[in-house]
Amino acid sequence: MTAPLTLPNFFIVGAPKAGTTSLWTCLDQHPQIFMCPLKEPSYFASELRPENFTDEMRPRIDREMRALQRYLHGDLRTKRFGGLVSNWEEYLSLYRNAGDERAIGEATASYLWSATAARNIAARIPHARIIINLRNPVDRAYSQYLQMLTAGVFRGTFRELLAASLDCRDQRLGITWPLLDYGRYAPQLERYFSEFPRSQIHISYYEELQRSPQRLMAQLLTFLGVDADFVPDLSRRHHEPSVPRLNTLAYLLKRSGAWPYLRRLAPAPLGPRLRSLAVRGGRSLQMRPADRAFLTNYYREDIARLAVLLNRDLSCWLDAGEAAPLLAPG
Repeated sequence: MTAPLTLPNFFIVGAPKAGTTSLWTCLDQHPQIFMCPLKEPSYFASELRPENFTDEMRPRIDREMRALQRYLHGDLRTKRFGGLVSNWEEYLSLYRNAGDERAIGEATASYLWSATAARNIAARIPHARIIINLRNPVDRAYSQYLQMLTAGVFRGTFRELLAASLDCRDQRLGITWPLLDYGRYAPQLERYFSEFPRSQIHISYYEELQRSPQRLMAQLLTFLGVDADFVPDLSRRHHEPSVPRLNTLAYLLKRSGAWPYLRRLAPAPLGPRLRSLAVRGGRSLQMRPADRAFLTNYYREDIARLAVLLNRDLSCWLDAGEAAPLLAPG
């Protein structure tokens, strides 16, 4: 007789830059929960495959795929962020260290955006519970921009990124697409509502996670049917942006692959000092009011549609003053 397959019974599906890493980390601390050690395996999103990325992104994706294969052939006891797992047997191997935990989970933030993930999850695991954490789509887009600066994959202003995204006609995965589509939540939730009973879907908000994290975690634990009195360590912050002070130089160094070598060459006592000279915290950067007004207007109809869908007042997401046109870059 063959041993029964160990499959996840819940998924954190998004949205990107809305606190999914914090949820993944906190839930992983619970003794009755096993979290997939690979954050973002992306298996159920058929679009998230190496061949669907832009030429600009392919060298980076190829490096990550080689690193992923080394990880998958290891003991899978360390945590790893990011991967594109397309093979079912490799995906199943991610759960081989699971024991008798009551809840077994996976987190891929792009599953919410994906046109295929909801259907694919429902086909394999129809009883799965779905966790969706939403964030003001304007702030979500700006947070992704800061992440791009940190990673060295973009070197322009937020306004330039918005303009490039609006002009983009290439629907291969890359810098400019699907940056804005990630924040169009209404059709994304409708896909999950059509595939799963509402009782299997938990919707929360980034703002709640920031304001009352213990309360939100207790609600999630109750939803998952595990001990809700458990208190995870919420002190760590994840993916805090460290924005280069010289965007172009950092972009070229990271694009060439020289950045990790330069970091290792820096004398240890000088490390923190050099870092403070090279980067600054993302919180030191603020979105321009004109850009916020433009994006708020861009998402206005979708937010109204989402408010009806969820029967929730989302007017706080629309508090950006008068809508403004997107100004020319500069």
